[in-house]
Amino acid sequence: MSDTGINPLKLSQPKIRMLHISWFAFFLTFMVWFNHAPLMGFIKEAFDLTSQEVKALLILNVALTIPARIIIGMLVDRFGPRYVYSGLLFVSSLLCTAFALSQTYEQLALFRFLMGFVGAGFVIGIRLVGEWFPAKEVGIAEGIYGGWGNFGSAASAMLLPTVALIFGGDDGWRYALLSTACLAFVYSFIFFKVARNTPKGSTYFKPKKSGGLQVSNKRDLYFYLAMNVPMYLALAVLTWKLSPANLGLLSEIASWALYIGLALLFVVQTWQILKVNKEHLSQPVPKMQRYKYKQVAVLQWAYFVTFGSELAVVSMLPLFFMETFEGLTAVTAGLLASGFAFMNLVARPGGGWLSDKFGRRKTLSILICGLAVGYLTLSQIDSTWWIPVAVIATMMCSFFVQAGEGAVFAMVPLVKRSLTGQIAGMTGAYGNVGAVIYLTILSFVDYSTFFMVIAASAAFIFIAVQFLEEPEGHVAEINDAGEVELVQIGK
Repeated sequence: MSDTGINPLKLSQPKIRMLHISWFAFFLTFMVWFNHAPLMGFIKEAFDLTSQEVKALLILNVALTIPARIIIGMLVDRFGPRYVYSGLLFVSSLLCTAFALSQTYEQLALFRFLMGFVGAGFVIGIRLVGEWFPAKEVGIAEGIYGGWGNFGSAASAMLLPTVALIFGGDDGWRYALLSTACLAFVYSFIFFKVARNTPKGSTYFKPKKSGGLQVSNKRDLYFYLAMNVPMYLALAVLTWKLSPANLGLLSEIASWALYIGLALLFVVQTWQILKVNKEHLSQPVPKMQRYKYKQVAVLQWAYFVTFGSELAVVSMLPLFFMETFEGLTAVTAGLLASGFAFMNLVARPGGGWLSDKFGRRKTLSILICGLAVGYLTLSQIDSTWWIPVAVIATMMCSFFVQAGEGAVFAMVPLVKRSLTGQIAGMTGAYGNVGAVIYLTILSFVDYSTFFMVIAASAAFIFIAVQFLEEPEGHVAEINDAGEVELVQIGK
């Protein structure tokens, strides 16, 4: 990594200190967001849940993150990462506490749904890291941020079952959940005190208007509106899944209220997008301010299959190991499943580094191919496999998944600097769209078919990636001497 100019141990550099401050904030949000997965065995027993109720909780956990990432993206562009990340950590600690103290399944479902908002934390750091690192280093910097932060789910899988057993009794799992809430609460104040939005001497650029992404032409505006549709369809699918026609966790009145609410929200967002772009597109956009929305759309679909599949697999993998291999305890299954997320430590930074060095499109194409092969391999795992081989197969698959995520967000900050929060939010939201769709499919099929569906979808998205273009133009950056200079991005 020496040729990137990034040495994570060089804490004398303000940008390196900020990188560590950022990834640990993300680490905690991810630890809180997925603290239920390794404890699901305890929760299932405590509430006598059915398999369908468990799967509903898994889907609910990722549902709200779809709109939350778009909202957080707008907030971070407007108010800056320092305020938004501190606030999100504080709120996440309260929601986690409420989930840990739930007494009924309805309460579990409600607070698991609300905790989906915690998953929007990733978007904040993308903008923050993009402000602190130059274009030639931003890929690996974002990879370290995302990869080390994503490890929070693995930390939960490895540590929380043991913490629950240490406390013991019927409520040991509650104390394990509360421990993560306490960490998030304390760090919300630490982050507010030590984080800064930009390096000294740099300006934090904000969009002229909020409420929607400003595009470069009318064709891109129609493309943007079309790309919003799958997000609402995913939420409609979730509502249908929870309706009386399926799991029956929502009444018919509540289901129709949600359908109407989603329709109204779609109309309001469409109106806001048109309003924001009406004046913006009344005259031709200056060449220096243009970007191609096609770039954003391709990145969204790439994140659909990479991060979307990771969220889905991380949620179900402990149960997959317990049901596939007889005799495994919840602690052992959690440790085995943590191997999937464990690869984030090296895979996501590796994907960013490869993207910086060999190009955005080429790197992403290769990684999505590897992802497809990896999931095809996982689809073949059954009780006859030697467990260490099954774990190695999941880790090999996860390398391509998470390196692909790193490659996606190596490019996100280079599309349009002042809109990075919103672009990151929209791209991240598609990851959650993927998770909702994949987990919904899982509720209808067996594990083998589930993995094959992910592999098949990757083949289609590989074709879309071929339309990705390398970033072009110049961006103003602060050099090591503290001076502003124009730096060319792309090749």
